[in-house]
Amino acid sequence: MSSTCPVRGQPAGSPTGMGALDHQMHMSVLQASSRIAILGGGLMGRLLALALARRGHGIAVYDAHGPEGDGAAARVAAAMLAPLAESAITEPGVVRMGQHGLTRWPELLAQLDAPVFFQQNGTLILWHRQDAGDAQRFFGLLEKNRRINPSLPALQPLADQALHDCEPALERRFAQAMYLQGEGQLDNRQLLASLHATLTRLGVEQHWNQPRELADFRPGTPGQPDWVLDCRGLGARGQWPALRGVRGEVVRIHAPEVTLQRPTRLIHPRYPIYIAPKEDHLFVIGATEIESDDMSPASVRSTLELLSAAYTVHPGFAEGRIVEIATQCRPTLPDNLPAVRWSAPRVMEVNGLYRHGFMIAPAMLDVVLELLDSGDSELARRFDVAVEHAPSQHKAAA
Repeated sequence: MSSTCPVRGQPAGSPTGMGALDHQMHMSVLQASSRIAILGGGLMGRLLALALARRGHGIAVYDAHGPEGDGAAARVAAAMLAPLAESAITEPGVVRMGQHGLTRWPELLAQLDAPVFFQQNGTLILWHRQDAGDAQRFFGLLEKNRRINPSLPALQPLADQALHDCEPALERRFAQAMYLQGEGQLDNRQLLASLHATLTRLGVEQHWNQPRELADFRPGTPGQPDWVLDCRGLGARGQWPALRGVRGEVVRIHAPEVTLQRPTRLIHPRYPIYIAPKEDHLFVIGATEIESDDMSPASVRSTLELLSAAYTVHPGFAEGRIVEIATQCRPTLPDNLPAVRWSAPRVMEVNGLYRHGFMIAPAMLDVVLELLDSGDSELARRFDVAVEHAPSQHKAAA
């Protein structure tokens, strides 16, 4: 097997040509007690800051927005950890990253100062009778992916009493369902807040509302950080033009009359709708995925579809209170897969987590840590994560 990580468009272990040689020539390895600037204080930036600060490095985080994460896709997400459910629309490497994340999240949460809601009660998939054909096609995709990856859990059909025992609040409104064991979720906003508090205790410099560009740094020169890690998502489009935004819209509802035990997905003619129950009867409801960088408020049509679908799952949502209707754009690369890129010596970019941010962030974290430690990553090969090199930007920064 090749000692280099895969270049985008080439499978792990294949010859990578002069681009890989150029990458090896300019690659650096992180030294002890390094000074590291992290651009972007969203999910990926905060996780890297935590891991590197715990290793004894001096960390400074820069973000264009505040500590609440208002500019980050992570603040709007439902934070579901559902590799089997997502396997219907993504690649096997992303599914393997999601499986890795289910193992790693409890370890990462244990490092934080404040508790974060984490649940691993599986995923329940529902459908109305008129959508049974769409449901069968969806489950056919899941079974196909289970044959590719036998470590994924078996699909468990539920009906009648078994469905009632699994989710009593549905009160027999659905005759059938499918249960995906072992999948989970966490509370994204609790996580961002706890990461912020923990980084503060660890002495991490946090420069909120202070945007920075890669051009502002010359790593390794006097008075400058030793390394720069760019995790700005769509904020990095200036040097990574292939990035695009994929818009998502979610509704947060407080519904005291509704009790659901786990994330629930409803097969829908236009797109699957999810309901992610958080603590204290707070529900995150979403589905929309629009190829657009538009950050305007949610449309009436999509909001009505989300609310109507939620009502068909449980009529108690009718008396709930809309806490928030939010939109955000997910940073996405042309193949909808994440990537790591060396843009100069001691400058690394991490981007393109798309709609899978919380599910794959621990895997991307571990890939980056391996690359920083040795310049190579076995995990990148396992997860088919492209590790690229941008020679033109290297020359500009040299």
